[in-house]
Amino acid sequence: MNDAATLLETLVGFPTVSRDSNLALIEWVEAYLDEYGVQHWRIDSDDGSKANLLARIGPAVEGGVVLSGHTDVVPVDGQPWTSDPFMLVDKGNGRLYGRGTCDMKGFIACALAEVPRWVTLDLPKPIYLALSYDEEIGCVGAPRMIERLMADHPRPAAVIVGEPTSMAPVVAQKGATNLRTTVTGHAAHSSQVNQGVSAIHVAARLVTKIEDVMGELKAEGRVDEAFNVVHSSLHVGKIAGGTAINIMARECSFDWEIRHLPQDRFDDLLGRITDYARELETEMQQRAPHTGIVTETLNATVPALADRDNAGALTLCHDLLGEQSSGGAVAYATEAGQFQREGLSTVICGPGSISQAHQPDEYIDIEQLEAGSRFMQALGKKLVTA
Repeated sequence: MNDAATLLETLVGFPTVSRDSNLALIEWVEAYLDEYGVQHWRIDSDDGSKANLLARIGPAVEGGVVLSGHTDVVPVDGQPWTSDPFMLVDKGNGRLYGRGTCDMKGFIACALAEVPRWVTLDLPKPIYLALSYDEEIGCVGAPRMIERLMADHPRPAAVIVGEPTSMAPVVAQKGATNLRTTVTGHAAHSSQVNQGVSAIHVAARLVTKIEDVMGELKAEGRVDEAFNVVHSSLHVGKIAGGTAINIMARECSFDWEIRHLPQDRFDDLLGRITDYARELETEMQQRAPHTGIVTETLNATVPALADRDNAGALTLCHDLLGEQSSGGAVAYATEAGQFQREGLSTVICGPGSISQAHQPDEYIDIEQLEAGSRFMQALGKKLVTA
């Protein structure tokens, strides 16, 4: 295995599922960087159970390049894996299997593999490694790391977020917000439907409205053909309620999400649902005053990445890849919008395919890992010769 694959084997071995700590991995990376005299700074979570890691190779001057990757992975529970998810497996078919191989420890491994060579170069501009926690549950960890980067270090010129894009630059992503709506009804015997308010029935009307909003957006022409799902999407993923088949449900709750186009506003889309919820609530309270509907956000909105102010990062990627593609768009959320929100030129570009992310038997093609390594090698050469 090449250097990146060897490091990937180590990284995959840390079961950094978002619900658990990532500190063992962070401590290992810190020790690895110490071997090469690389400065690094840990940014802890509030409870100290997780941490971001920021490192700088090269001088403390403006104009550096940030390589950003998240250390957490999604769970493997209930997935039909054919090998140990937290052991890198080479089945001899040109693929390396393991949780996080493409999303996104492969990118981190490619960057770490190049550290021994980067430290020998007379870099005129720095390379930053920005490793975050809890990206998979709403890009929770990155904001405080970005805050430290902007406060304590000279301003970088470009940010490359290494999510799996098959090494093709991506210039736009949708924003994302997770929500929970709880409907409180009035319980009654199911034979006396005129005496109660079924929280399940009301929730069902809201769920239908959430889906209908997407049709409204398309009818209004609020679409962007750069995305494979051309409109902002609204989706209900979980629902629970009721106690028995013959009782009108007192409570029903459902978890849902809004993934908005860069040109749409989350508040506007949420407003369409809350306006309808107020109409339903009025109907409910005419029959039972104590009933109601409450919607809460489960995470701070992950900002969209807009195709703007990214010439520096996009040109850099083109130079390193030897390509002149205009850049694509993706529907999934990343930390890229959080960097762009601070005025940093940002694109998404990394090895592996998003179609493998979160899947059982997740893998990265060895060719993609090698492409990521070439990208890192080219980055060092580019900075030295610039």
